[in-house]
Amino acid sequence: MDYVEIMGRSISKGVVEGEALVSHKPISFLGDINKEGIVTDRESDIYGKSIKEKILVFPTGKGSTVGSYVIYSLGKRGILKGIVNRECEPIVATGAILGRIPLVDKIDISKIDTGDWIVLDGNKGIVKIYKRN
Repeated sequence: MDYVEIMGRSISKGVVEGEALVSHKPISFLGDINKEGIVTDRESDIYGKSIKEKILVFPTGKGSTVGSYVIYSLGKRGILKGIVNRECEPIVATGAILGRIPLVDKIDISKIDTGDWIVLDGNKGIVKIYKRN
């Protein structure tokens, strides 16, 4: 199967694969996503979607530092598998590292669509994108 491989920057270690859920808007983990992993921000382009067992792809984080704890909790409970960012910021990085959620940034997220299969290598900073048909 053909894929596109993009080299980014490793933020949080680990290797996972799964279906991409792509938002083109920044995400605040305090208030935008509930504890079950449902996107509750009505302004979000992924409103109502579940992040459960997905590779969440979004440009960057925003908002309160409490967002780090929310990300940590989503990782510890096995809800969020991995994160791909265009530009990671400290809130998302801290939550991913503490929650042991693989995270790679410096990725052109315009190359990823919701439903694409992603292999995320947080050890090497590599994202492989298998386009859905």
